[in-house]
Formats: sequence, structure tokens, C-alpha cells
Amino acid sequence: MTRLNLILFAVLIISALSLVTSQHKSRKLYFELQQQQEVAKLSETEWTQLQLEQSTWAMHSRLEQVATDLLHMHVPDTKHIQIVAPDEMQAPQAAAPATK
Repeated sequence: MTRLNLILFAVLIISALSLVTSQHKSRKLYFELQQQQEVAKLSETEWTQLQLEQSTWAMHSRLEQVATDLLHMHVPDTKHIQIVAPDEMQAPQAAAPATK
């Protein structure tokens, strides 16, 4: 009978230790999950800020200002503007002879 009690006691101790170990692992994984969710939230916030920044940098008025101020570009006079129709652009290419 004593032998059976010792075996049952050993099984009880092993069971208790495995329970404590599994609870510890569970808490550790839950903590890591919370950390990763926080990182995901910060990344999403950063992504939103980057999209806003990109839309700000790509605004037409800003591009026009940079072209005028930094690159010294300007809109040409109407007498210097020539409009080319798509049909006129295709005709010379089709009529050009092939050279070898």
C-alpha cells in the first residue's frame, strides 16, 4: 500500500509541476501577444502618418511651388505652346522607312 501511495504522490507532484509550467508559458505567450499588438498599433499609426505625409508632398500646389522656386521653371507664354494631336504623332512613325 505504501508503494502505491508513493507512486500516486509522484504522479501528483509531476502533474502539479506540469500545471505550473503550462500556466507560466500561457502567461508568457499572452504578454508577448500584447506586446505584438502594441507594435502593430504603432506601425498602423506610422503608416497613416506616412500616407498623410506622402499626400502632402504630392500636392499640385506644392509641386508647382518647388518647380518655380527651386528649379526656376515657369509656364511658357501661349505663343510658345504647341499642341500635338495623337494622330499627328503616329503618322510620321508609320511613314518612316525601315533602315538596315
